[in-house]
Amino acid sequence: MKKFYIIIILSVAIIMSGIYLQLSYSRIYNKVSQENLKSPYINQKYSFGNGSANDKALVYVSLGDSLTAGVGVDNYEKSYPYLLAEKLDSKNNIIFKNRSIPGFTSKEVKDILLSSVLLDKPDIVTLLVGINDIRNSISKEEFKENYGQIIKTLKQKTTAKIYAINIPFIGSDKLILPPYSYYFDFKTNEFNKIIEELAQENDVQYIDLYSPTIKEFNTSDSYYSTDLFHPSAKGYETWANIIYADFNK
Repeated sequence: MKKFYIIIILSVAIIMSGIYLQLSYSRIYNKVSQENLKSPYINQKYSFGNGSANDKALVYVSLGDSLTAGVGVDNYEKSYPYLLAEKLDSKNNIIFKNRSIPGFTSKEVKDILLSSVLLDKPDIVTLLVGINDIRNSISKEEFKENYGQIIKTLKQKTTAKIYAINIPFIGSDKLILPPYSYYFDFKTNEFNKIIEELAQENDVQYIDLYSPTIKEFNTSDSYYSTDLFHPSAKGYETWANIIYADFNK
């Protein structure tokens, strides 16, 4: 009889934990949905020029989801890809194109955006995707297949220098509460291991955006926009600085 009651108590605890995790998940995305932040207006092409008039312009393409589309700021010039393009133009003529759609998973990037990147004939590509795979409970196996295909296609069909950016630490501690915060962090690290492994296997540069952002992005809301999830201008600027530092390694 005692064993029976223990089983009942454990079962109830598991069920209640599951309900709590689901409520925590819903709370996060209800807040994001309520704020309903839009990506700022993005031109099809931006040109920067600090190289000589005879220098061929380098084509930089940023590929990803809302984090690459600049959701959270009112001007795309405050997004991390634009800031990165500005830094790249210190010695070169740069043509910058953005290929990102808010809400996209790795599969949608692969199926919908990748063909446009190939037509861009890029010299540099940054890839940041995966947060919506976690949100939509995409399996590790499916994410690995999709992400791997993106990398392999870029390697086979372009001559671009490819930078695989891992999933950053994201979400204010006022928005993502324990114990869901531990689960979300665990999934982020699982997916980041996949990104790092695929980068090594395909000989592309891996950029760790997660580790350098844990402390600041976990404790200060100044890095976030009003939905406490997407970065603010300060947050995107921090990302751009980290990524550019890795570019120069």
